[in-house]
Amino acid sequence: MPNEKKAKSKCVEYLRHAEYYDMQSTFDELYARSQAGEIFENLMDVILSRENILLAYRNIKSNTGSITPGTDKLEISDIGKLTADEVTARVRKIVKGAKNGYTPRSVRRKDIPKPNGNTRPLGIPCIWDRLVQQCIKQVMEPICEAKFHERNNGFRPYRSTQNAIAQCYKMAQLQNLHFVVDVDIVGFFDNIDHERLMLAVQKHVPEKWCLLYIQRWLTMPVQTKSGELIQKQGKGTPQGGVISPLLANLFLHYAMDKWLEQNHPNVEYVRYADDAILHCKTKTEAEQTLAALDERMKACGLELHPEKTKQVYCRDYRRQNTYETVKFDFLGYSFQPRSTKSKQTGKLFLGFDCAISISSKKRIADKLEDLKIDRLNFKSIVGVALYLEPFIRGWINYYGKYRITELKPVFLLLRQRLVWWARKRYKRYKTNMVKAYRWLDRVQKQFPNLFYQWRYGFA
Repeated sequence: MPNEKKAKSKCVEYLRHAEYYDMQSTFDELYARSQAGEIFENLMDVILSRENILLAYRNIKSNTGSITPGTDKLEISDIGKLTADEVTARVRKIVKGAKNGYTPRSVRRKDIPKPNGNTRPLGIPCIWDRLVQQCIKQVMEPICEAKFHERNNGFRPYRSTQNAIAQCYKMAQLQNLHFVVDVDIVGFFDNIDHERLMLAVQKHVPEKWCLLYIQRWLTMPVQTKSGELIQKQGKGTPQGGVISPLLANLFLHYAMDKWLEQNHPNVEYVRYADDAILHCKTKTEAEQTLAALDERMKACGLELHPEKTKQVYCRDYRRQNTYETVKFDFLGYSFQPRSTKSKQTGKLFLGFDCAISISSKKRIADKLEDLKIDRLNFKSIVGVALYLEPFIRGWINYYGKYRITELKPVFLLLRQRLVWWARKRYKRYKTNMVKAYRWLDRVQKQFPNLFYQWRYGFA
């Protein structure tokens, strides 16, 4: 689940690291030159500078994924055993030392469970490949950032899911934007066309060696758990690669963002990675935009999901026509007609508002089940509270931005689990659930800040 506070802290950390290694001024200069329309043709010195390499190491080390080994069984701690000079020399040798250029190793496949029961295949590069990717990414990022659209919020510094949700919420309130096209791309990361992607990269970083290495990263075989090597078929970027999010963003920048800007300038939109919401004035405009976007995606080697992509009417007190679909989900929130209290008059009216989605509530409920709170072996309720606080804080920080009261069912379920814990921990409550609930009420009254949700008025 996304965590807004964590995302912000990462931005701060990245900036602090860049300043520490005296690279921020270089990145700022690259951004300004890219904004001015410059095409960069001599970036190797910057990419392979000692400061950029050490910054790359530090940024990878701060990522929790750094302890996940690739096919070579090495992790970031193995690089950490070397001196700064040794790391710098090794990276430079990897990039420039081979006769036919640097050739990355195969990536390790790791399947991550998805909320719908399926799995998402991650491609974990070897740690030295990740370090080289990070070196190139750090220099490419400000160059691309200068060109990216302001409504593109995914995988970008100083941007987050909350930026996307806020933009979507604001546009959904505008009276003249009656319809929404909820866009879902089938298997986006697995279907990015390599040829088209490389053309996009070449627009900003035309250096042959850089293009060659990115091409090799894209085409490296994937090693399964059984040891089988699966060759790429000219499409897909491995989810798990350091540079993959930037490349995916760059692909959709031309496939969708620039295309919408040039061909449908009146359509407002918000995008986070491959999740996009298009806001249209009329049903006709929504239908025409969807049909055109469908053709555009096919031309780019992608496909819109025939069931998940849909048109939605933003029904509220101003927009009172009848349409079948009046709800869409975006980044864990549901946007739909809801009774809303006026801040001026205190009266209820029908608004088109957002709150935590049903599927997000279910995911939290499943997480509470997985945590097995009733089996936690803490001597007191304080230990349980400390153990659960990171989870609860994350849920409230993310889903509490809009209609925090919609989290009430989640915390009622948590309250039930805490009572179950008390009944197992204390013999006097084992056979009396009512007394266990009364005990928890007394604890809350005496220590109102013990559990994080209690600080927000939840039982």
